[in-house]
Amino acid sequence: MGHRNARLNVHGRRLIIHRVRVLGWPVAHVAKAMGISRQCAHRWLARFDAEGDAGLEDRSSRPLSSPTRTPAPVEERVVAARRELRVGPDRLADETGVPARTISRILRRHQVPYLCECDPLTGDVIRSSKATTGRYERDTPGELVHVDVKKIGRIPDGGGWKAWGRGAVKRRTRVGYDYVHSAVDDHTRIAYSEIHQDEKGDTAAGFLTRAAEFFASVGIERIEAVMTDNHWSYTHSHAVAAVLTNLGARHITIRPHCPWQNGKVERFNRTLQAEWAYRRIYTTNTERSLALTDWLDHYNYDRKHSSIGGPPINRVTPT
Repeated sequence: MGHRNARLNVHGRRLIIHRVRVLGWPVAHVAKAMGISRQCAHRWLARFDAEGDAGLEDRSSRPLSSPTRTPAPVEERVVAARRELRVGPDRLADETGVPARTISRILRRHQVPYLCECDPLTGDVIRSSKATTGRYERDTPGELVHVDVKKIGRIPDGGGWKAWGRGAVKRRTRVGYDYVHSAVDDHTRIAYSEIHQDEKGDTAAGFLTRAAEFFASVGIERIEAVMTDNHWSYTHSHAVAAVLTNLGARHITIRPHCPWQNGKVERFNRTLQAEWAYRRIYTTNTERSLALTDWLDHYNYDRKHSSIGGPPINRVTPT
């Protein structure tokens, strides 16, 4: 992802250099083709001439100094007034003499909670929020494994509307859904997934057994706890309970209607859809299913995970 204020990403900037310096296109023609101004194109050419390829990388747009920023003593006074009075920016503006919009930015900068989240008598935060106030991560591999099921529509033979367009595909008999069972280790982010026809208790139990075998094969010998949602197959299945007992793992369920508590596997589901299920056009459901194994290998062994700075396999403790 490029800088949010930049018109082009790094690849687009390299295209400018290639088209002008290698292909000999006029700068004005390159700028028009890429939807930028000539001044912008000349700026990237000059930066490349001065610094080479490194000059095309993103830079912070934050100014070196902000002389008009609200002084620190004033910000402290605003925050103290908010904690004492527990009123909104408009009222605080009358009390402090600072514009209401400036007060709003100050409160966000200091991560002051919204009034609707606080107890009106004490000012303490009492409302739960979908935003996690502090990230957590288990200390060792296998200490906690997140498990979830993602339901995705099957692909009819010949391809669905993604292949041919909505208007070109006539309504056919329903082809049903695939249920992608996934398990993600909290510490390493190593993931294991299988595609099944349902999410019943026996299916979930078999998946947990094979997931534990997979984790053991990569060095995670023991699973101490498994976190799931409150689906019937996990909370009422004797088969699932027996598997957890055999593994010696505690079963942790999230609070109802709070999927973010199982956030690591929920985020993995999103990546699964974006980079495997809907990444390219498949003409059959079998073709997509067969592509899952290779993608999982790429995810675990090659793909850099943004929160850990490398592929998940790098975090497995050597045995």
